[in-house]
Amino acid sequence: MAYEQVAGPLGGERDDLLNAMLAAVIASSASGKSADPKKFMPPWHRQEQTWQEQLAIVQGLNRELGGEDRRGHDRVPDGEARS
Repeated sequence: MAYEQVAGPLGGERDDLLNAMLAAVIASSASGKSADPKKFMPPWHRQEQTWQEQLAIVQGLNRELGGEDRRGHDRVPDGEARS
């Protein structure tokens, strides 16, 4: 899922649209109301991130999952670049 957020959908180029259309048909038939396929399309926009934002995300995930920081002596303080 994370790779798809960066590179776009896996599989056929427009499989996401075909599946959104199918989901809209199913939702329409189940509810009796017209459903818009756009509501079933995943967002594929690419959001650029700095390395500091990526590091903050990884540190947060590591903390939430109970991991430990094993970078040791070569640890880069938050917000500083390696030389």
